[in-house]
Amino acid sequence: SCSRAKDVTMPAKLPVNFFSTRSPVIDLFRGQLDYADHLRQDSEIVLYFFYAPWCGQSIAAREEVEHVAGRLSDQVLFVAVNCWWNQGKCRKQKHFFYFPVIHLYHRSFGPIEYKGPMSAVYIEKFVRRVMTPLLYISSRSKLLDFLSNYEPGVLGYFEFNASPQPPGYLTFFTSALHSLKKDYLGTVRFGVITDKRVAEEISLVRSGSVYLHRHVNTSLIYPNDIMNYTAENICKWALENREMLIRWLRPHGGKSLLLNNELKKGPALLIFIPYNPLAEIHPLLDEITKVALEYHSCNKSQPAEPDLQHFRDTGSPAFDSSVPDAHMKLAETFSITTYPCCNTVVLPQWHSISRTHNVCELCINQTLGVKPNKVHVPQCNFLEIEAALDSFYLQEHTFFQVISNTIECSNFLSFYSPFSYYTACCRTVNRHFLSFVSSEKTIFQTPKAAFSSHGKKDNTQYSVPHIEDRNCFTPDLHASGTNITGLSCRTNKTLNLYLLDSNLFWIYAERLGASRSTHLKEFVTIVDLKEEVHYVLDQNQSLVGSTLENFIKNFSILYSPLKRHLVDDPSVHFDEQRVITEVTTNTFHDTVFLSEKNVLLLYYAQWCGFCASLNHVFIQLARLLPPDNFTVARIDITQNDLPWEFMTDRLPTILFFPHQRKEQSVKFPEDFSVNLPNLLKFILHHSSLSSSEPCTKECLHKETVLQQGHISHLEGEIQKLRSEISALHQAHDQLEAQLSEARREEQRLQQQKHTLEKQHKTLQLHSEQLQATYDQKNQELLEMAEKLQELADASENLLKENTLLRILVASREGKLQSKDEVKKSLQLEQPLAEDNDVSVLTATAPLEEKKIDNIDAIETEHSSRNRTE
Repeated sequence: SCSRAKDVTMPAKLPVNFFSTRSPVIDLFRGQLDYADHLRQDSEIVLYFFYAPWCGQSIAAREEVEHVAGRLSDQVLFVAVNCWWNQGKCRKQKHFFYFPVIHLYHRSFGPIEYKGPMSAVYIEKFVRRVMTPLLYISSRSKLLDFLSNYEPGVLGYFEFNASPQPPGYLTFFTSALHSLKKDYLGTVRFGVITDKRVAEEISLVRSGSVYLHRHVNTSLIYPNDIMNYTAENICKWALENREMLIRWLRPHGGKSLLLNNELKKGPALLIFIPYNPLAEIHPLLDEITKVALEYHSCNKSQPAEPDLQHFRDTGSPAFDSSVPDAHMKLAETFSITTYPCCNTVVLPQWHSISRTHNVCELCINQTLGVKPNKVHVPQCNFLEIEAALDSFYLQEHTFFQVISNTIECSNFLSFYSPFSYYTACCRTVNRHFLSFVSSEKTIFQTPKAAFSSHGKKDNTQYSVPHIEDRNCFTPDLHASGTNITGLSCRTNKTLNLYLLDSNLFWIYAERLGASRSTHLKEFVTIVDLKEEVHYVLDQNQSLVGSTLENFIKNFSILYSPLKRHLVDDPSVHFDEQRVITEVTTNTFHDTVFLSEKNVLLLYYAQWCGFCASLNHVFIQLARLLPPDNFTVARIDITQNDLPWEFMTDRLPTILFFPHQRKEQSVKFPEDFSVNLPNLLKFILHHSSLSSSEPCTKECLHKETVLQQGHISHLEGEIQKLRSEISALHQAHDQLEAQLSEARREEQRLQQQKHTLEKQHKTLQLHSEQLQATYDQKNQELLEMAEKLQELADASENLLKENTLLRILVASREGKLQSKDEVKKSLQLEQPLAEDNDVSVLTATAPLEEKKIDNIDAIETEHSSRNRTE
């Protein structure tokens, strides 16, 4: 029996160099991790690039890493390790779930994993942050630049008088590396102040103190008495208390919930800008940061970053919030009534005209007249807001107007304090026709404010209109860029601000509505998942601070003038030869509402199989209906967005928009089958409804002409159908002839099939007989072989006996010859010794005869024994 073949496994090919031999990157293509650790001992900064030779991402990142190595190879050791070779130590000791992986080591600290984009500029930026995790600040100007940055900043003050380093410095240095390890984006900047006078600017007087700078909220000092002074605690304290006014989003390209988790937090303002991390200045980013600071500055008694602004102007030490005198001086320089606590209210619709509202903004103001003490920043107190609302509703008849082109403001004296009053500014808003352009140019182009006094104070300079109208009343606010100051705390639609690098993530911008043909990759959009809407800033406008502020303002107001962005299908190609019109988001209004025809619209989707089965019905319907009066159209709702009043959750859906009554659209009944007769009845029934106005003779004449046109068109269609029917009859006859011929061919094939089956059965029977004969002959041959084997054995025995007999015969003949010779010799010697040997011969002869007889007897017995055997 043959043994089973063994499985053969082809051994893996030996690895080869992943980087070129001239590259500054040391390529350990055999996975020599122990040698890599040996190299790390002699270098201060080491970058490990773990790769797999087959990985596409590793191949793409190879050039980027090599580019960074070419710039920093004199300061950083770059080592590439093949972590896929099964015989290498890297594969045996490391277990990565993805490739490539970048680890950095700063002396003995590490590894610090880099998880950012595999782009040369981002990798180099991160490597430089690891190289210099601390920024050394030795002057007031450097301190100002550090605090002006939008990223959170942590400052430590150390006196470099001790040798070799002041106490706590290494701990602070390690905490900066820990922050890079926990947050690869490096959003927390760490700095060291070496000058005592500079440290006093932020109230740091003791060496080893740590200061966390925040732009809007109060800055903090590390609590040494509560938390131990360790690197992990300092890093944790900084990350938990940092201020994130604007955040970078960097999706890694794989499956993740990054965008989903951020968008679920609330409305998001996504800003796409081209960003170079290695650039020294970012003017566009600075302008966006300024808008973000103004938006989140909820302390309305002062603008964003008052301490920095005051420091720039006067050079006084006003950095820390623990200096109360500096804040009080700044508070007095700004009018407290400039940023009041406000609440938007809507008057009920008392008139029959729909979609018309009177919108009022009710604000709590405090007088600047006689006051017992200094008035501090007003807080939005619930009791004061409630009292203001009660006072307002008692006086709401003052503002009741159906349609007004003016903005009326009135002041109501507070019932609780003689030093407070309430201001209400109202205007008319037409919700249906309100848009961004009309709100900016038409409605509020030249407002006329009509003030009336209903309280103790009548100082109109402190009246604040509705938020989108403040440009008209207070142009100085718009000029100074503070018209959105604290808006995030005064609206229920607070935005979360995010930045994305358009050089890397422009595909996301295109999915959100950005133009693909633009050469300047700047794009701004607002996405609100809860309301299922998003708005897009016009890309024709330059992305500057004022444009961004207006975009945020118009989103934050109660009746937003922003136009919802609807997704349009760019793949639709319009063909004049098509009988069914393909409608998109951009053409929906023109095709359906502005058209002077009756429109039958089908809602469908690419995945809807039943929708596709209705195509032939709608093609026939479009050919039957006169094209001058009817339009048969369809729209793919998965590729296009529609206004909410025309949305549907059922497919297919058929809507009919009759001429001159487009707002009275009719839905095809769901309980009727969608076929040509039912559609024709549905269209004729709803298109022949009588108008509300009496029909004149001219109308009757037009109706008659229209009916004649319908009749002639239908007659032509009937004639076409008759010709098609005759052609179908001819085709039917030809098909019948072909079918009969096919039937005859089928019968012939059936007969051949039966004949072949009979032959097959005969052959099968004959085969069985042959098999039986074969088995019988085979058995006989086996028996004959056994007999032949027995004969061969018997023949061999006979040969052996024959040989023995020959030997016996030969010996017998020899004995007989010797006997004859003895007899002859005796006969010759007898005459000579007759006398002397008579007695001897007489005695010897019997003995010889006895010997001969014994020999003969032995031979005879041996021969008979052989025969018996």
